[in-house]
Amino acid sequence: MSTTNFTIETDADGIALVTWDMKDRSMNVFTEEVMDELDAMIGTFAGDAAVKGVVITSGKDGTFTGGADLKMLNGMFEQFEARKKTDHDGAVQELFDRAGRMSWIYRKLETSGKPYVCAINGTCMGGGFELALACHGRVAATSAKMGLPEVKVGIFPGAGGTQRVPRLADTQAALQMLLKGETLSAAKAKGMKLIDEVVPQDELVAKAKEMLKAGLSPVKPWDQKGFKLPSGLVYSAAGAQLWPAVASLYRKETNDNYPGARAIVKCVYEGLLLPIDAALKVEQRWFANVLQTTEAAMMIRSLFVSLQELNKGARRPRNVPAQEIKTVGIIGAGFMGAGIAYVSAKAGLNIVLIDRDQEAADKGKAHSEGLISKLVGQGRATKEEAEALLRRITATSDYAALSDADLIVEAVFEDRDVKADVTKKCAAVMKEGAIFASNTSTIPIGLLAEAFPDQSRFIGIHFFSPVDKMMLTEVILAKNTQDKALAVALDFVRAIKKTPIVVNDTRGFYVNRCFLRYMSEAYDMLIEGVPAPMIENAAKFAGMPVGPLALNDETAVDLSQKIMKATIREAGEAAVNAEHFKLVNRMVDDEGRLGRKSNKGFYDYPAKPAKKHLWTGLKDLYPQQKANDIDFTELKQRFLVTMALEAARTMEEGVVTDPREADIGSILGMGFAPYTGGTISYIDGMGTTAFVALCEKLAAKHGDHFAPTPLLKDMAAKGETFYGRFAPKGEAAAA
Repeated sequence: MSTTNFTIETDADGIALVTWDMKDRSMNVFTEEVMDELDAMIGTFAGDAAVKGVVITSGKDGTFTGGADLKMLNGMFEQFEARKKTDHDGAVQELFDRAGRMSWIYRKLETSGKPYVCAINGTCMGGGFELALACHGRVAATSAKMGLPEVKVGIFPGAGGTQRVPRLADTQAALQMLLKGETLSAAKAKGMKLIDEVVPQDELVAKAKEMLKAGLSPVKPWDQKGFKLPSGLVYSAAGAQLWPAVASLYRKETNDNYPGARAIVKCVYEGLLLPIDAALKVEQRWFANVLQTTEAAMMIRSLFVSLQELNKGARRPRNVPAQEIKTVGIIGAGFMGAGIAYVSAKAGLNIVLIDRDQEAADKGKAHSEGLISKLVGQGRATKEEAEALLRRITATSDYAALSDADLIVEAVFEDRDVKADVTKKCAAVMKEGAIFASNTSTIPIGLLAEAFPDQSRFIGIHFFSPVDKMMLTEVILAKNTQDKALAVALDFVRAIKKTPIVVNDTRGFYVNRCFLRYMSEAYDMLIEGVPAPMIENAAKFAGMPVGPLALNDETAVDLSQKIMKATIREAGEAAVNAEHFKLVNRMVDDEGRLGRKSNKGFYDYPAKPAKKHLWTGLKDLYPQQKANDIDFTELKQRFLVTMALEAARTMEEGVVTDPREADIGSILGMGFAPYTGGTISYIDGMGTTAFVALCEKLAAKHGDHFAPTPLLKDMAAKGETFYGRFAPKGEAAAA
């Protein structure tokens, strides 16, 4: 048979080797065409007596598949939204049918009468791993990674994943994997009995064929008489112990904010009560149900579609050819600069790491040595890779070593005068056309650019700490920044595998402006007498990964004080809430509570194994309200609304011009409740009219900082959304 995306070779033993290799893609993905061809192949093999068994593998080096195609998923949502306006029942039925198509193709494979082995040669995620689970045998390369991460983008494995995993693995391990969207190593997947064999890459296909020749059954265990679930029946003594614990796990992981996660629990519970065909229908119904939720639409758009578009260079100037960056200079070998040096060297770039003296520079390089040595110890890097990374870092105090740098990133102390001094030193030795970037979290880039002779080559690149773990960078444009500087900055960010958002110049840029609103609202609540545990719990139940008081301790309470003092110095006393300033001054100056670094802040940090706990003295700072008199739902709303409102202000002011960047920046930069899709999707998902009404309600009770902006009022009156009014331009620039 003829296919576009698969090649088929049948050997003398009657084993068909199907190799999936999409010629126009760097990674195999599921499209309508791929599913059509897979469906046709299964039917052809079933009717061909010469075919004794089938091996499915990938022709892509290091990857089997990344899962579903973005455009196909987006198209499904768009068609549903368009049709439901005039034919709601028909739209739901169409969504149900399309959502279940992959599942029924896999069931057709499973019951075709021919044994299939999936040879997993590398990354195998989502629908690809569900295909593997439908096969009668699975063999993976030693380095392969696999998993069902759909819950992370608002949905769940809807092609049999919620039914086959708990029929292969014990229920508790299956649910933990599904609810966390966990990525498994080949060894762990085998330990869970999700795959059968792990072999070196070059033995993969041979081992798959060997399994078929050994007489692999074409009938799955759950289609055989007498099949027993790994953890026993749901209604059994074991089930009575398991399922209450499942409820606890679900609440702990989700705070009941994610319809996809809720559906996973329901699918597994209901499905294990039924034969596989009925169970797959249950899964299909829940999958179609979840696809209709606001959370799924917003999360898929932000965390699947927009994230990939930004990573591919959606905001990169199309008029600037790809820039080759070989050498990067980094000024300042402290924690931030050393972190930038590490991720840059890990990406294969040559690094010149400069500090005031050789000892300080060497200490910065030692940071990279510590990080890469840890990876070697964990088996995630080789000794040779570690040595090569460290060779790429030149630690020195000599600015002349910057003469070959294509890009220089300044990451010194957050002081305008200090930054101006090193900027001038760099400018004196930089080669013609090289780009200069400042890593700053608060100081406007336009002010810092005044120390550089050619402001067209000056740009901001704001990293988040710790650099090796935080995926976001803010690329900040000053008034005179030109396209080449932006292109180089984005090419650099892409090289080091970070996600960029592009923002225009203002104090605090985007993420910190929204983040400070989170902190500020927590201060307001403390001053109002809301008990500190309620503040932390409200934030976490709203979907934030860390409570604001714990987060303030991590960033340092005295840093909050420094930022307030700097803001007062630059913008006047009215720019800072006087009560907040008093609170922070008392914490720092009177109590010496600087945060985690001093083992005491809003929390106390006793020696291990004791756990941190909120400082009991917090309740003595302000008269305490009774918990029963406090609206807990309103506390959650206050946190999300204040940050979303600040995001809306940044778009109204032109600081952020693309709603995708506001959403991705809020999730990756400060952990804004992912189930909402981000700050702007939170507003769009609720509806601008409803959001404005909520703002007005909160403003009447808690102050004018909740008052809706003129833009929001105008959009509400017109029934507009941010993604409609500020429609993203293009998917990605060629690079």
